[in-house]
Parts: sequence; structure tokens; C-alpha cells
Amino acid sequence: MIKGRIHSLETFGTVDGPGIRFVLFMQGCLLKCQYCHNPDTWALDEGKEMTLEEVLSEIEPYINYYRSSGGGLTVSGGEPTLQAQFVKQLFTEVKKRWNLHTTLDSNGYNEGDKINDLLDVTDLVMLDLKHIDEEAHIKLTGKSNDRTLKLARWLSDHNRKMWIRHVYVPGIHDREEDLINLGRYIGTLNGVEKFEILPYHQMGIYKWEMLGKAYELDGVPSPTEEEVQRAYRLVEEGRKQTALV
Repeated sequence: MIKGRIHSLETFGTVDGPGIRFVLFMQGCLLKCQYCHNPDTWALDEGKEMTLEEVLSEIEPYINYYRSSGGGLTVSGGEPTLQAQFVKQLFTEVKKRWNLHTTLDSNGYNEGDKINDLLDVTDLVMLDLKHIDEEAHIKLTGKSNDRTLKLARWLSDHNRKMWIRHVYVPGIHDREEDLINLGRYIGTLNGVEKFEILPYHQMGIYKWEMLGKAYELDGVPSPTEEEVQRAYRLVEEGRKQTALV
């Protein structure tokens, strides 16, 4: 029987897709984002092993809340596509039993054709696009953004619904050219229902300290409301440029 490595779970998530949601955080991630507020999810061999039935029994008591609010199940991480087989079985089962809406919260570091079975039972992909500039992406996460952009293109080509989310860190995401290019790229994609900027926060610093890791963004403030609104404007400007082509 296949088991999933689970980091944690949340029964009343309100920012992880539409409505009230059960959020399952999977263990394991290949990106090492400098701003990560859950670096304890990185290790592939940690977390609690759970069977499908164990996870389903955690969801069941709250089904009425998820249904009545237009919510459902969101699987996040870590990076959930690293355990695609388990997540596919979970999504398949919650649809069969309760007809629940399914959301995959992913950094896109995978390939659409390899996780096609999972994406077939996924109603919405929340794609975290960490940085549009490849060099900046490598510096920020340790990996190229090539796979994420390819997965976004795959989702677009296959008419899948997606929300694109972009964490904004002052000094890393404020270049005008990058924000316009991000908008231009998003403007070429089909199926983007929402674009969201997530302001950087320092809430996870204590976890870095507990793990004995150096926190490279120490002293970097959260962005001001003005900075966030400027970023939205520039991204929208880029999207409009694509629409005019």
C-alpha cells in the first residue's frame, strides 16, 4: 500500500484556493528558496508516513464545511508533485467519495507529461512562479526556472485552470524590467484565473535557526503596500502588452 510522507495538515485553510479547504502539506522539496518559511519540509526522508485512509479520515469530519463554502482539498508542501502517485490517489478518492474540488499548490518543478495522471484529477493548479529571470531564480532557489515555465506552458496548452502566485521580496523582485517580463509571460498563458502577489514575511526565521541554517534574508523588511501595488501595476502593464500583440 502506497503511503505519503506528510509534514502537517490544516483543517480550515482560507488562502489556499477557493472556499474553506483542508490543506495537506507534503514533505520534501528540491527548491531551497531563501525566503522559505517551512525549511523543515525540504528533507525528502522526514515527515510522518500516512496511508490514504488515514488522510481521508482526517478530512471526513469537515466535509460539510468544505462543500457549503465551495471549498475542497488543497495539497501543498514542500512540493506535492514529488509524491505525485499518492496525491493522485488521494484526489481520485475525494472526488469519488465526496465530489470535492481539488487544488495542487506547486512550484512547478516537474514535467506535465510525467504527472499527467495527477493533473487529470486536479481542478486547479496554484503555481508559484518564484522569479521570471533565470539567474535571479537560481540565486533565490538553487534551481533554474526552466521546469516551472515549461509546466505553466503545459497547463496552458492543455486548458488547465491555474492561479499564479509570486512572493515579492524587496531587493529581489523590484526590478521594473522583471515585473513587466513576468506580466508579458503570464499574458501568453491560457487558463490563468488569478494572479496574486504574496508579500514576503519573516515568520519562518525561527525555523531556520532551529535547523542551524543561515538565513540569508536576515534584515530584509516586508514590502510596503506601495511596493506591492507598484508590482501589480507593472505586471498588468506587461500583460496588456502581450494582449496587444
